[in-house]
Amino acid sequence: MTRSAAVRVMTLFGALVLLTGCQHSENKAVDRDPLPTSAEPPYVCGHIPARAVELMTGARDPLVQGSFDLSAAGGLGAGSCAVYQRGGERLKLLQIQLTPGGFRGAVEEQLADGASPLPELVPGAVGYYFAPADGEDNEAYALLVRGKAEIDIALEIGVEGRDNAADVLALMKLIAPRLITDASAPSAGPSAPGKG
Repeated sequence: MTRSAAVRVMTLFGALVLLTGCQHSENKAVDRDPLPTSAEPPYVCGHIPARAVELMTGARDPLVQGSFDLSAAGGLGAGSCAVYQRGGERLKLLQIQLTPGGFRGAVEEQLADGASPLPELVPGAVGYYFAPADGEDNEAYALLVRGKAEIDIALEIGVEGRDNAADVLALMKLIAPRLITDASAPSAGPSAPGKG
C-alpha cells in the first residue's frame, strides 16, 4: 500500500470514528419530559403506563414480564411487573410489586431515616420515596401502604440527568389509584381491648 493510500484509509477511518461518536452522543440525549399526569394507554403489565416506564428507564421497547390480579388475596390484589433492558446483558431497570401485607412501620422507619413522605394518593395511605445520595445507577425507591396492601417501586437503573426520585413519586401517583382496591381500606380504628 502506498503512503497516499494509507493516508486516505486513515482519514476515512477517522471520519467514521467521528461520525459514530456524534451519533452516539445524539442517542444519549436525556429526555427530561415529566412523566404523564394521567394513566393513559398503552400499558405494560396491564396497569403501568408505558410512556412513564420509557421516560424513567430510557428504554425504548423494553422487555416486560409480569401481571397484576386485583382480585387476589381477598381483593387486596397481588402481582409484579419487571422491566428489563433488551439485548446483550439483560439488566433489570424497574420492578413494581403489589403485595398483600403492608406494614406502616416500614414507612415510619424510612421517614425517620430521611426519606420524603408521599402525599396521600389514596385515602388512608402512607408512604415514602427517595433516591440514595450514594447511588451509582440513578436508582430511586417508593413504597405506599394502605391497610394490608403495599405497592413497592424500585427503579434499579434510572436515567442519568433525570430527577429519579421525582420519577418514582410521579409513577406512584399514576398507579396507586389503579392498583389499590377498596378491600385495602383501613378499618375505622383499632378496637378497644376486650371489645370485638
